[in-house]
Amino acid sequence: MSHEVEDETTVNDSYSVTVPAAVRREAGLEAGDKIRWHVDEDGALSVQVVKQQYGAFSELNPVDTGEPTDAASDHDFIAGDY
Repeated sequence: MSHEVEDETTVNDSYSVTVPAAVRREAGLEAGDKIRWHVDEDGALSVQVVKQQYGAFSELNPVDTGEPTDAASDHDFIAGDY
């Protein structure tokens, strides 16, 4: 972050909050990102931005194992349980 930003928001009747625009900009929040909430044993609240990752597997290349696979039926196998 380039500098500190502080703002307030109100918890509504459904316990939702709106992240103020200045905070969103400074934290680099984008649609799809998550906010991780943490309350320590003293009751102090902290918030961490968890960025949405796009294309996490786009750099991977398929591997030819020499055997046909069927992900739809193979996904429930436990290692060694064929």
